[in-house]
Amino acid sequence: MIEFHLDRASGVASYLQLVHQVKRALRLGLLQPGDRLPTAKEAVAQVGINPNTVLKSYRELEREGLVEGRPGLGTFVLPGPLVRPAANTGLRRDLDAWLAAARAAGLDREDIDALIDAALTDTFREDHAP
Repeated sequence: MIEFHLDRASGVASYLQLVHQVKRALRLGLLQPGDRLPTAKEAVAQVGINPNTVLKSYRELEREGLVEGRPGLGTFVLPGPLVRPAANTGLRRDLDAWLAAARAAGLDREDIDALIDAALTDTFREDHAP
């Protein structure tokens, strides 16, 4: 089961942080179809927010077709395009090796973030070029 956390200094609304965390867990294969999300009560205990905030995030995920609420049972992950198989493990190993090399070269987290952000910007700019 996913465990939520909040960054209160991020400037991102709490409900959106929960939505993003569920989407990330789906993309990484940490959540699979049929998995139950924490109940509102469990999520409130984890992150100390209003239950309505949790319910708002679950409604957003439901609107996007990622989860389904089942009365009396909870909220469950649906099969969908964000659910990733474990096939990305080779890419993850490559990325881990690259990160180790970057750290060995003296780059810190901010340096690595900037480099990755620039590479992503360039890559996706090229994908959408006319």
